[in-house]
Parts: sequence; structure tokens; C-alpha cells
Amino acid sequence: MKYLAGFIGLVAVVIVGIYVLAFTPFGNAIVAPIIESKIQQETKLESKLTTFRLSMSDFELVLELNPGNTVQANGNFSLFSKVFDVAYRVRLDKLNDLQTLTQTQLVGTLFTEGTAKGDMAFMTIEGVSDLAKSETTYHVELTELSPTSIIAKVKQADLLTLLGMIGQKPYASAQVDLDVDFKNIMPHALDGMITLQTQQGKVDTKLMKSDFNVTMPEMAFSMNLNAKLERERIDYDYALSSNLAKITSSGKVLPEPLSVDLKYGIDVQELAVFKPITNGPLRGPMKLYGNVKGTKESMKVDGKSDFSGSDTSFQALLKDFEPITLEAKMKNLKLEKVLYMLDQPHYADGVLSLDVDLSDARSKSLKGSVKTTIINGLLDSKYMSKAYAFKSEMPRTIFDLTTSSVLNANIIDTKVTLNSNLATLNMQKVHFDMSDASLSTDYKLSAQNLDAFYFATQRHMRGGIVADGVFKQAKDLDLSIHSNIAGGTVEANLHNDDFKAELKSLQTLKLLNMFIYPEIFQASMNGTLTYNLLQEKGNLNANLLDGVFTKNEIFTLIKQYGVLDMYEERFKGEVNANINKEFIVASLELLSNKSSIKTKNTKLNSKTKEIDSNLDLVVNNNPISASIKGRTDAPKVSVDLEKFMKSKAGDAVKKEVNKFLKGLF
Repeated sequence: MKYLAGFIGLVAVVIVGIYVLAFTPFGNAIVAPIIESKIQQETKLESKLTTFRLSMSDFELVLELNPGNTVQANGNFSLFSKVFDVAYRVRLDKLNDLQTLTQTQLVGTLFTEGTAKGDMAFMTIEGVSDLAKSETTYHVELTELSPTSIIAKVKQADLLTLLGMIGQKPYASAQVDLDVDFKNIMPHALDGMITLQTQQGKVDTKLMKSDFNVTMPEMAFSMNLNAKLERERIDYDYALSSNLAKITSSGKVLPEPLSVDLKYGIDVQELAVFKPITNGPLRGPMKLYGNVKGTKESMKVDGKSDFSGSDTSFQALLKDFEPITLEAKMKNLKLEKVLYMLDQPHYADGVLSLDVDLSDARSKSLKGSVKTTIINGLLDSKYMSKAYAFKSEMPRTIFDLTTSSVLNANIIDTKVTLNSNLATLNMQKVHFDMSDASLSTDYKLSAQNLDAFYFATQRHMRGGIVADGVFKQAKDLDLSIHSNIAGGTVEANLHNDDFKAELKSLQTLKLLNMFIYPEIFQASMNGTLTYNLLQEKGNLNANLLDGVFTKNEIFTLIKQYGVLDMYEERFKGEVNANINKEFIVASLELLSNKSSIKTKNTKLNSKTKEIDSNLDLVVNNNPISASIKGRTDAPKVSVDLEKFMKSKAGDAVKKEVNKFLKGLF
């Protein structure tokens, strides 16, 4: 009994000690600093427990988290039945000072007060708040400390204030009403409704311009969301309406595991407003509507659109939200509208159609085909002439284009056919490797009327040209050119900036005819032309074989006066030219059995058309000297016949020589 009494006494002392520490002013004063220190440790704030009173049946506390942010609570409780009735009041006037507690940057103020009643098995919390300047009421029921029911009404919350609270810029203003009525929020047993309404919405166009460089008209909007949650399914109806776009969606969603069956519709008045999302220069209107159905593992998305005035439809299969297959057909797209939508200049008009069939749409294993056609194409000649600084306006150019591509992983093989009134272009083996962005293709180019290219060449020409070869672009650029021209062939290659052409058996008479020069000399020309595109420098070295002159007045006079029949002479010789941008320095030497024609260091400016040349002719040992100066379209020609003729006939020949030489230019 003695030991029992001692044990009981010890227990009594402990109980009394606990009581004194926990439930008396003396004990509260001792415990308060300990609790305050613990709060500081957990919140990482200089918190102060300015009021702390705890008795056997009630309590009161005032916690100053830091200056301007205070939490108050008081109420009654039962230690034995664990029932409580507590009133609380939270005033946070400096949310930005609570980052260590909230783990995010908040700004502004927040006030809420209410009551919490019940026990640890079941309790209810009711309160009011001024969240984002709203009138908010809420009722929450907790079972075993887990929320099981929520009823909340938020009236006229200010969107600007809400955005500011969470550290976002005020891109839009609006009044927000939210009505939440959940009888049960337990997983797999949902039962409730959510209604969200946004009124008087307005986008800050100046801020959109400064942050995203998007110029948009004034935009007012409203939004409605109605959702019914039943067990595991959510039925919803959503609509966003504005003067620029309307977005609607409705259907059924099972969150876990994810399964959807919904419809969507997008009617955009101006795509430019979505630049912050698309990161692309899209603009103009667009309508899109369709369906989404399936699970995360297999989801089918289809849609129809009037994209750029077209009749467009598509169907995609997604796995884990990544496209696996894709079929799309775009018919009758207006090319000018596509260019406008992509914020590109108005290069051309036309009707574009596109047919896409990808059996594998994954970026690393693409497989399928893409076909493109453009009909009734018409280039914008005025814009093209201005954009490429043509000295004269490009002629009216109509065209059709067809392409057919086969995609296989990183490889795209394409056939291209372009027909226009200027030229036709065929490429049968366009090979593009996306892994290293290398490109190779064959080509055949045909132009029936070279004079149509006067806008680019600034030179009138006759006839046409056909050229073919291979183009390659990888680390280096390489282009081969083969053409049968002027009765001969041209074999040329371009390596980066270095161009080299081999001229074989070109007939000078046909060349003179092509370039609309007097057709006075027929010969076969072989030679080499080298030119650097970057430096604009090059050389021409050519040989002339079996040359004869055509009928001309000067040779007729020379024959008439019995000096020599120049038409019977067969000439051979060389022509050399150094090219330095617009400056050309050339030399020519033609020899026959009884005559010669020579010129050295003839200077020609291809821009100003200025020429400076001295020409020496020897006819049967009789010399003729001439100088040619001035513009090539009206040169000043001086002829010295003193050593050739000192007769009236010589004067006649001199007059014809002058006339003949001027006619050359």
C-alpha cells in the first residue's frame, strides 16, 4: 500500500504539473515561447504569439506571422469528447511578405473569417472572404480530417486583383462568379456541380502589344462553364464569347483513367491574338470544329475548317497525346489568303490543294505521303518587281505547280512540276534529309522565250533555252548545268561561289542572233568561262574555228575594188576577256591566209555601256585602223584608211566602214 500510495502521488504530481503548464496563465506563459519558437522554425518567419490562453474548456490566440499578417482564433472545446467550436479570423495585408510560407510570390491582401465546429471524426467549416475583392462564402465538411463536401459562392471577384495576387501581369480584367456545390468530393464517388461565369471581360491591348508585339483591336469577352460531376464522370458545357473569337466545347470526361468524348468549336475573327500561344505570325479569321474521343492510350481527333477559305478536314490518332497517324485534306485554299494568314507578302494568287496521309506521324519515324497542287497561279508582278529591284516590271506570269512527296523517317523524296508562261521546271528526284538538312535534286528547266526575261537581264534576246543538271546543298553548294545552245553545248558547274563553264562548238552566228547583234560572223567557238559570284570576277578564254563573214557592205566594197574577196577567207583566232564586276577588258585576234583582225585591251563597262577600243585590220597586206569610243548604242568611230587607199574609192570605203562598225553596236 505504501508503494501504491507513492505511485498515485507521483501520477497526481505529473497531472497537476501538466495542468499547470497547459491550462493556467502561469503555464501558458512558459509554453507560449516554446510554441512561438516552433512556429518560427516551421514558417521561417519572425512570428510572434502576441496572445496565448489555454484552459480546460476554451482557448484564445493571436499570431502575428509578421507585421501586417495576423491570425486570430478562439473557442470552446472538450478534452474528453473532443468536440470543439472555434471562431477564426485571418487578415493578411502583406501577402508578398509570406513567400517562405506560401512557397510562391503572392501580392495584395486577403481576409477571411468563420467558424469550425465538430470533432476529429466530423467537422464543418463555414466562413466568408474578400478574395480578389469578392463576396465569398464557403461551407466545408471534413470526415477524418479529409474534405468530403464543399459549398462555395464567389461573387464579383476582380480578375485584375486575382492576377496580381498570383504575380501575373494584368492582361485582362473581368468580374468572376463561381458557384461550387459538391455534396461529395470523395474519389470515385463525385457528386456535385460547378458553375463559372465571367462578365465584363476586357483585354489590355497595350500590354499585349508591349509584351508580345501583338496589335489587336479592343476585345471584350465573357465566359461560362457548367460542369456536373457524377461518380467518376464529368459532364460539362463551356463557352467563351468575344468580339474576336468564340470557343465552345461540351462532352463527357472520365479523369481516372482518362477517357473523353467531347465536341469543340473555334470561331476566330483574328488569329494574331493567339501569337503568345502559337509563337507564329498567324493572322486573319478561321473556323474549326470537330470531335475528340478515346483514352490517353488511343485518342481520335477529327475536325473541319475553312482555313484560308478552304474546305479542310483532318483525322488524327493520338497516343499519350502524341500524334500517331494523320490524314488531312485541304481543297481550294486561296493562296493569297494563306500568304496573308502567314503574314507573308502577296507573292501570288492561286488555288492550293493539299493531301496528307501519314501512317506514322511521330517526328522521329515519319512515314506517309504529301501531295500539293496549285492551279490558276498568278504572280504579283508589281510586288515581285519592287521586292527584287527589277529595273523594269516583271511581265504577267501565270503558273501551275504540283508536288508529290514520300516521307520515310528523316528522308523526304519529292517530285516537282512547275509550268508557267515564262518557263517550265521539272524535278523528279528531290531528296531531302531532315537529319542534316541536306538537299539534292535533278532538274530540267525550259524557257521558250528568253526575251520575256528582259525584266531581270535588261537585255533583249531571241529564242529559248533548255538546261538540265543536278543541284546539291549540304556543307557545300554544288550545281551542274548542261545545255544544248547555239548549235553547241555548255557544261557548267557552280561550287559555292565559283562558277566554271566549258563551251563546246557554239556557233557564233546563232549567238549573235540570240543576243540580237548584227549577224556578220560565223564560226565555231570553244572555250572556258570562270567567274566568282561573291567577288564578281572572272575570265573568258575561247578559240574560234572555221570563221567566215556574212555579206556586209565593207567587204563587198573591198572585193569590188579588187583588193581581196574577204568572203572567201577562213578565219581562226582567240578571244580573251577579264571580268571585274561591271568592267570588262577584252582582246580579239582573227587570222586568215591573207588578212587579220585584232583588238587589244578593249574596255567595256557593262553598266554604263561605255566602250573604248582600237581595232586593226590587215587586208592583203593593206592596213586599216579604227577606234571606237562612247556608248555602245551610239559609238564614235574613227577610221584611218591612209595606208589602204588614197582614192575616191577609199573615201567610199571609209564611209561604209564607219557605218559598218557603228552597226555592230
